[in-house]
Amino acid sequence: MTGSLDGVLVADFSRVLAGPYATMLLADLGADVVKVERPGAGDETRAWGPPYDPDGTATYYLSVNRNKRSVTLDLTDPGDLTAARHLAHRADVIVQNFRPGTMERHGLGYADIAVANPRAVYCSITGFGSGAGADRPGYDLLVQAVGGLMSVTGARPGEPVKAGVALVDVITGLHATVGILAALRHREATGAGQHVEVNLLSSLLSALVNQASGYVSAGVVPGILGNAHPSIVPYELLPTADRPLAVAVGTDAQFGALCRTLGIPAVAADPRYARNADRVRHREALIATLSERTALRSADDLAAALSRRGVPCGPVNDLAGALSLATELGLAPVVDIDGPERAQPARQVANPITLSGAPPAYHRPPPRLGEHTAEVLAWLAAGGPDAAGTENG
Repeated sequence: MTGSLDGVLVADFSRVLAGPYATMLLADLGADVVKVERPGAGDETRAWGPPYDPDGTATYYLSVNRNKRSVTLDLTDPGDLTAARHLAHRADVIVQNFRPGTMERHGLGYADIAVANPRAVYCSITGFGSGAGADRPGYDLLVQAVGGLMSVTGARPGEPVKAGVALVDVITGLHATVGILAALRHREATGAGQHVEVNLLSSLLSALVNQASGYVSAGVVPGILGNAHPSIVPYELLPTADRPLAVAVGTDAQFGALCRTLGIPAVAADPRYARNADRVRHREALIATLSERTALRSADDLAAALSRRGVPCGPVNDLAGALSLATELGLAPVVDIDGPERAQPARQVANPITLSGAPPAYHRPPPRLGEHTAEVLAWLAAGGPDAAGTENG
């Protein structure tokens, strides 16, 4: 079975997370991704450990680099730079996340590539755009802080906290992927490539959705509510006899079912709590009343009872519990990818996209540094058609 992006050659000059995440998604869908890395060091995340897998590779690097080929090229070396340009001139997609101006200094910027390869889709990923923010370094922690995410994340007001994963990088990688796919579709219709630009700050502002909309449309500057929701109540963690339970009541009917399950049906009829807007206004009193009841039962017992009545809820799992749940639900969250000279298959979190005709595939474990350099350089030197057998025009 062929992938949706079979025949698409991606020259991946990106490192760390946002870019590699985007190119891995493209590779999962069938694109031939050639990852260009610095000789001797490679992608910075190769050194970001522990933890390491049984082969001694940093699991951070493994998380976003499967299905790729790795070549090592020193862009300050004339011969290697020539090879890098040849690769970019023949690629369908070029992805890079260097600081603005870096690729241009090497003759690998969009303007240079578009002359030799006008069909190329060129994706630039930056921290703060290519204008006035071009000199600002784009680190996820920094963008979570200045981009407003920390201002709504934390246990209590005055104690901002970052998300437990580099969420802004991941969101930006997803936006990059969408932009690349849209540009490929446009090229299919017109024959012309284009420059796709995404940045961490804009991606975060878009991802702040209702919080950002509340400010833009109504002038409301949101603050930290811990695990609570600014517009829905109860939509947070409630105490039980053994561990916290997440309760996500999105409708008045669900609230009524919650109250009946807790043995306090009169609370659902109380004018202070009858509608969601009322519950938001009287949040503290309501949560105190609910907590008195939920604390009397175990999380599993209460979750089972609430679920039977259609109330969305669940305990707070660690990653082991989360993967166990996904496995129980038949979601197949983990894949094993065999590779040459590996102590054991590389274990990876599966691509979450399901396609009935051309699903994601896993044909290469994350490559060792420079593993495919000789292979790719020989192919470039041969000057023949690309890996799919079609010359990129």
